[in-house]
Amino acid sequence: MNWIDTIVQGVLLGGLYALFASGLSLVFGIMRLVNLAHGDLIVLGAYLILLIVSLLGLSPFVAAMVALPLMFALGYGLQKFVLNRVLGEDILPPLLVTFGISIVVQNALLQGASADTQRLPAGDIGVASLNLGIVNIGVLPLLTFGSAVGVILILNHVFYRTALGRAFRATSDDATTASLMGIRPRAVFAQATGIAMMIVTIAALYLGLRASFDPAVGPARLIYAFEAVIIGGLGSLWGTLAGGVIIGLAQTIGAAINPEWQILAGHVAFLLVLLVKPRGLFPRAFD
Repeated sequence: MNWIDTIVQGVLLGGLYALFASGLSLVFGIMRLVNLAHGDLIVLGAYLILLIVSLLGLSPFVAAMVALPLMFALGYGLQKFVLNRVLGEDILPPLLVTFGISIVVQNALLQGASADTQRLPAGDIGVASLNLGIVNIGVLPLLTFGSAVGVILILNHVFYRTALGRAFRATSDDATTASLMGIRPRAVFAQATGIAMMIVTIAALYLGLRASFDPAVGPARLIYAFEAVIIGGLGSLWGTLAGGVIIGLAQTIGAAINPEWQILAGHVAFLLVLLVKPRGLFPRAFD
């Protein structure tokens, strides 16, 4: 068994999980909203990219660029017209509403696309690899990890170097005081959800390129995203990347020992981290 290859593949897989989790971490960090529909929205993004590919004959990467503003608009509208109405001190109404959105999305996809599995056409990039001697690195997993790092770098720049980021941090800290200073919290929340949906689109692109998907796979993606966010620490973007890498490493090492242990190993790693660090590795709010 080549342990170096196993570790490298685990780290690269962690990039995909970090993409799943980054949008979830963003929304929770700003408005303390736990979006139970997050995984299903990733699947919705994958189907949207597939539809654009089928209709326009574009490559999946170009189709994802077309889908980005559409998903931003969907997230903005969802937050403005639905989720803003249920935000408050009680966390139960947002949970129930996002659970309802999850059910609606799953059933809409079943009606519109059937239960058949689908996959985005990866072309040559899906099988291309870099030979580094002791290990072969797939180009697509490398792109996935690079995209995860790029997303987190951009988010950090937005949060700490822009006026929008200052509005995000102020609203996250105290929405009432922020509103007294001229910030409109509900508009800020809608923008945050729109940005989160753009991240969802990037995650959907790599999900569709690397694996088959169908309308029912969203909840599993949600679990991986939750675990990565909680391992890293709620509100920590770099912690989310670390959480994704830990899950990816655990899964690849577990699969190398026994293929049946792959998924279980990730969940065990999640529980072990919580036993040692109940608040995650890097607990932090957007301050």
